[in-house]
Amino acid sequence: MRDAIRVRHYSYRAEEAYVQWIRRFILFHNKQHPKDMGAAEVEAFLTHLAVHERVAASTQNQAFSALLFLYREVLRLDMDESINAIRAKQPRQLPTVLTKAEVGAVIQHLWGVPQLVIQVLYGSGVRLNEGLTLRVKDIDFAQHQMIVQNPKGYESRVIMLPTSLVEPLKLHLERVRRAHQQDLDRGYGSVHLPFALERKYPHADKEWIWQFVFPAIGMTRDPRTNLVRRYHLHESGVQKALKQAVRSAGIMKRVGCHTFRHCFATHLPEAGYDIRTVQELLGHKDVKTTMIYTHVLNRGGRGVRSPLDS
Repeated sequence: MRDAIRVRHYSYRAEEAYVQWIRRFILFHNKQHPKDMGAAEVEAFLTHLAVHERVAASTQNQAFSALLFLYREVLRLDMDESINAIRAKQPRQLPTVLTKAEVGAVIQHLWGVPQLVIQVLYGSGVRLNEGLTLRVKDIDFAQHQMIVQNPKGYESRVIMLPTSLVEPLKLHLERVRRAHQQDLDRGYGSVHLPFALERKYPHADKEWIWQFVFPAIGMTRDPRTNLVRRYHLHESGVQKALKQAVRSAGIMKRVGCHTFRHCFATHLPEAGYDIRTVQELLGHKDVKTTMIYTHVLNRGGRGVRSPLDS
């Protein structure tokens, strides 16, 4: 299963999730081998997730994708029968969006690297993982732009670099470069490279341009290569800092790191930018995905004045 996943260049996080679902599927059916089971057993497992464990629709869909991957790509077995499991209902929810004043209040209650990360998320509209996996070579200060490499769908895109972040990012990278040099002096300084670049460029993993813009505080052992490396900052560090900042700012909304991507996508149309421009900046393949932000703009009675205010 792991070999098949790595051949297709899935992320380590996806690998762990898929393997965990297969393990749960096997244990659910009393440790039967998957090749001895089929559509009926898959259907029973998915129904159990929806009815008894009451998982979200996205969670059940992930489990279904893992099982399909197992049967189609690993066991080479097609499920001829249709899967008629009870499916968790996908709720239609509008994203939480903060006003510009609320965004500013949250950022003011942050400091250090978490503040810079949140500013990048709001200023460029990237996902949290896209922001944390930025490398030095991806930032072009001269043209005020950044490149998001291999995001969802493996399609890179160019995003804006806010002018107000140029100097803070330069100062931040100076500190990161000093830390990288210290790692090199200690015999470390290696970073994970995508695909087979480590074989093609044997020393590139220690070059400055390949280092993460937001490196982790400490080094860790790579689970795939067993090498000790400095990875990028973990998501939980930014999430914890943001949670405290939202509480300190007194904002009574459910705010996460992805909220700032929603704010970016909502505040741009408010400023007069067309939906196609927003679609390209967000990296959405279908404009229908981007159109949800027009519903957010219309929230509050769709611009109709309440009779209570007359």
